[in-house]
Amino acid sequence: MQPHPNSASAVMDVPAEAGHPWAGDFVRGAGVTKTFRSGEQQITPLDGIDFTILRGEMIAIVGPSGAGKSTFLHALAALDTLTSGALYFESKALQSFNENELAEYRNRKVGFVWQRHYLLPDFTAAENVAMPLLVRGVALGQALQAASEWLGEVGLAGRAEQRAGNLSGGEQQRVAIARALVNEPSLLLADEPTGDLDERSAENVFSLMQRLHQSHHLTSIVATHNLNLARRCDRVLTLEHGKLTPSENVPAVSAASLSRNAGIGAETPGQLG
Repeated sequence: MQPHPNSASAVMDVPAEAGHPWAGDFVRGAGVTKTFRSGEQQITPLDGIDFTILRGEMIAIVGPSGAGKSTFLHALAALDTLTSGALYFESKALQSFNENELAEYRNRKVGFVWQRHYLLPDFTAAENVAMPLLVRGVALGQALQAASEWLGEVGLAGRAEQRAGNLSGGEQQRVAIARALVNEPSLLLADEPTGDLDERSAENVFSLMQRLHQSHHLTSIVATHNLNLARRCDRVLTLEHGKLTPSENVPAVSAASLSRNAGIGAETPGQLG
């Protein structure tokens, strides 16, 4: 696989060697457009965007506040509909899914981490992590066991029975990450996951996300204002004025990250409901 060129075409055409374990698109958009009306004004945060994301990539989306990063992630998670255009997940058009298929996609295929953790403060960490499994119909005991295992994965094995409201901000975001991955999705979406954290906690949480991205064979898309963290992703794309383009003055996908991804198998976990 060749490094992505720092040009607009890199968003649409990502080269991949035949036979490479990550060859082929995983998430793709064609003419992705979203418009809103605010009074007499029409706002278009996504304006005919074409893009391709390969399986196993970790992508950072940067851009000014209000540019549409959250709108972009919500569309990928099927939490919002497009005005026009199409989104494809594993070559299947999301627009063709019925309501049951969309619910299955959101619950089993996609994990979502928000800037604010949205935990239930009076429930324990384990109960919060177990919620997506319970929504899926998993038995309570089995769900709590899986939740405890995931809390161990994020370094909170000893905090499973603590109420979420009694945890620190960094610990709460770790619980939110475990909740996002407990259903073992293949796509992780994160909207400013370190935005409410201090510098040290932000570093720890992002390093955790990188580790889980690799160990659980995820494809991850992270919206962030933190360029230092964004540069650690395989690619950095800027969303501004409705367009998604490769960012300048940041490295394209590195040879080291390509080698890392090449060593990962074809399985895919992680998720939230």
